[in-house]
Amino acid sequence: MGGMRTEMNRRELADFLRRSRERLRPSEVGLPSGPRRRTPGLRREEVSQLAGMSADYLMRLEQARSPQPSTQLLAALARALRLTEDERDHLFVLSGHRPPEGRRAGSHVRPGMLYLLDQLTSTPAQILGDLGDLLAQNAVSEALFGCVCTVDEPDRNIVWRWFTDPFVREAYPPAEQERHGRMAVADLRTAVARRGSGDAEAAALVARLRKASDEFAEMWDRHEVAVRRQSRLRVLHPEIGPIEFDVEALLSPAEDQRLLVFTPPPGTPSADALDLLRVVGPETAHRSHR
Repeated sequence: MGGMRTEMNRRELADFLRRSRERLRPSEVGLPSGPRRRTPGLRREEVSQLAGMSADYLMRLEQARSPQPSTQLLAALARALRLTEDERDHLFVLSGHRPPEGRRAGSHVRPGMLYLLDQLTSTPAQILGDLGDLLAQNAVSEALFGCVCTVDEPDRNIVWRWFTDPFVREAYPPAEQERHGRMAVADLRTAVARRGSGDAEAAALVARLRKASDEFAEMWDRHEVAVRRQSRLRVLHPEIGPIEFDVEALLSPAEDQRLLVFTPPPGTPSADALDLLRVVGPETAHRSHR
């Protein structure tokens, strides 16, 4: 994904390339380290040969007087200089490009995310995949939204359930349902675009949703995009009544998993309602989740 351009920082880029070249030992790239080397690290000609580029262009990069390098050239330079993932991303940012997408966690929940979820015992929390798959939730979240343990894996997707299961919407005030639907579709749009046109899982989900729901198809065709990071949410619990939450999303490095934490605004009746929810437990929760 390196398509998005921002301003290039030539001076910092030049310094970073020069330092990275000087840190690299010839033996690390399979070159003999002869006694005649007067400078530390690799010679400019050696790096340019490893990267498949001209030594003159590398010299101009290191002298802060080059045009903006392409993402292909930066990837080749990162490999030639044996940069780590973080160093490669830094190289892209200094060059005015968005770094390549990191390694996805997929459906395997990261241990750090699970640990955080386990620590959150007094407030609802869920772990979602980027396409909306519910991967894990704590007991308070189950008491609020219901259990999906018996739901088949393809149907654990919150966007799919929103547009195909009428019971899901019972947890939301009617006046806010359209906004929730649009937010879910805009968030899904962003994730599908981030994955790229060749992603079979994303394409299959969108095709399945378009076929199942005219409402989804109409919202999808609006081409609205928005990553859900913070939002205000009202849930209508069948026993307790309305509970208001601030929803905060913590994203994984590749942004394909997020930990959603639902906290009542301080000093509101929702804080007391949440205390009651913990006592009531999951037995009276909605049959399905968000």
